[in-house]
Amino acid sequence: MFKELDPLLHSQLRLAVVSLLMTVEEADFVYLKEKTGATAGNLSVQIDKLAMAGYITVTKGFQGKRPRTTCRMTPTGRQAFVDYVEALKTYVHPSAH
Repeated sequence: MFKELDPLLHSQLRLAVVSLLMTVEEADFVYLKEKTGATAGNLSVQIDKLAMAGYITVTKGFQGKRPRTTCRMTPTGRQAFVDYVEALKTYVHPSAH
């Protein structure tokens, strides 16, 4: 009756990052930090976990002389998010599933 929730996405900060990335082509670290309110260290760790799982890609470069880290969803990450939302619906409306 209840579908299993993806433990990687069940973390509040990782879910916030993925939710933000689902609505944009890509987002830089500063944008994600501002929107989530996370500390740089915690956000960095969670981004690494999502990247290691293949849910996002991380590109490090420079904008002028300043370092810039950009994240974007992968097809695997997009599907994982869709599956997570569908699984969550079984908890919100258990009689419908």
